[in-house]
Amino acid sequence: MAKETHQTLSKRERQMMDIIYRLGKATAAEVHELLPADVSYSTVRAKLRVLEDKGQLRHEEQGPRYVFIPIVARERVRKSALRHLMDTFFEGSTEQVVAALLDTNSSKLSQNELERLSDLIEQAKKKGA
Repeated sequence: MAKETHQTLSKRERQMMDIIYRLGKATAAEVHELLPADVSYSTVRAKLRVLEDKGQLRHEEQGPRYVFIPIVARERVRKSALRHLMDTFFEGSTEQVVAALLDTNSSKLSQNELERLSDLIEQAKKKGA
């Protein structure tokens, strides 16, 4: 299995994985229904096989249909994608990422969200001490 899963997936494959993660498991028809209209059903089936080959999915037979289930935990994929984003755009700096997010979203953050962020920072300080 690839160490950094986000780099091994095409944009369409990431879209399909997002659908399957949201649903928990899905058939090719369910994935096809939730993708943009320009994607053919045969393309969805082919991409699902590719995702199996890449170690992202497995399938179970339920009657005449295959139900696809993610193998890699969403949290692991999320962390890998975030690490890639940090390395690519922020020189690996957590501080730069948080500063950019706060600069972009500061007016949208509620008092509860700001307090939660403050608590997370305090927890991180204690762990680092």
